[in-house]
Amino acid sequence: MAFTNTRYEILRDLFKSQRLPLAFVDLDAFDFNIDVAAALAKKADKTLRLGTKSLRCLPLMERVLTHASLAFRGFLTFTAEETAFLAQSGHDDFLLAYPTVQPEDMNTLAWIVRQGKQLSVVVDSPEHITALHEAGKKHNLTFHVCFEIDMAYRPLGNDTLHLGLRRSPIRTVEQALELVEFTKTVSHVKIDSIMGYEGHIAGTNDDIPGAGLKNNLLRGIKKASVRELSQRRRAIVGAVRGAGVELRFVNGGGSGSLSSTLQDESVTEGTIGSGLYASGLFHHFKEVKYKPSAFFALQVVRKPKDGMVTCAGGGYIASGAIEKSKLPLPVMPVGMKYVDLEGAGEVQTPLILPPNCPPLELGDPVFFQHAKAGELCERFNEIILIQGGHIIDRVKTYRGEGFAFL
Repeated sequence: MAFTNTRYEILRDLFKSQRLPLAFVDLDAFDFNIDVAAALAKKADKTLRLGTKSLRCLPLMERVLTHASLAFRGFLTFTAEETAFLAQSGHDDFLLAYPTVQPEDMNTLAWIVRQGKQLSVVVDSPEHITALHEAGKKHNLTFHVCFEIDMAYRPLGNDTLHLGLRRSPIRTVEQALELVEFTKTVSHVKIDSIMGYEGHIAGTNDDIPGAGLKNNLLRGIKKASVRELSQRRRAIVGAVRGAGVELRFVNGGGSGSLSSTLQDESVTEGTIGSGLYASGLFHHFKEVKYKPSAFFALQVVRKPKDGMVTCAGGGYIASGAIEKSKLPLPVMPVGMKYVDLEGAGEVQTPLILPPNCPPLELGDPVFFQHAKAGELCERFNEIILIQGGHIIDRVKTYRGEGFAFL
């Protein structure tokens, strides 16, 4: 979807009779993004796992699986409760990507296994494995686990400069094998997979318009990081297999790193989520191009002065380090800017209009993208689906289903 004022006027008229605020997904762009990811997987002769935290809407996830059934297999989930919801909805093949030790979660995971579902739970410490072992003993079953390894880049060879996410402490072959040996001492846990998520590559824009020097620097860092982490991931996967562990899959990647991740011979599957919505922080990747597909609209309710409007609501700030990039991105009409002292507010969001802005009347919509992807669904009970310039359906988000999983 191109951000133009002509496009704004088309959408304004399309949603004229709809209650604001609203969220919508343009299925033409959404399906394009599915096809981009599926083509990368096909080229590498590998499969993709669906990152559910970035979508948080079951009907849209099911659309992905139907649209590209050969490319996609299973779900990368974010909580035990969410995994159980998807299992109850008739789905299977889950990788719970974030560790848990809560007794209630252990009971939920045991229920999923008892339903005959394929489930791997991410672990990275003896404590995680012990908690699952004790739960397995209690419920008389065996949990399958996935070792997560740290894919961050440390160009100085130590923790002084750490480029990447703070997730797993498992970084070396020796650390991985120590955990393998520990797992062999318990009887209700079995290793069946490895995950290495290169978040600093998957989520970092490196093709930002007008930022040539910065882009080149980031691409250089990414290239060096990919080279280092790919070698390390291959070494760890080889060592774990050499220790007698049969791996069902090796998972890696993310929306912005699919191209490089799927080229790693040790990886059997990639993960995509945010790229399907192509939210505000996922516009400018060099290696892969997605089309923005998920948006929300706010109502213009005030005109505090010439060249400015105020919208109702809008304070949908993304999680992470507090900075301007986590603000929703006003996209149409084109060229709007926030008022520095207010930003995106809980009950109102003032916007400075560009000189060529189409006339905005009270009640007109202004269109935004959330900085991240799935978090927008925590604000809306439903998503309106448009295709070919028409409203074709409405689907429930997790919130609309009555759930707030995290």
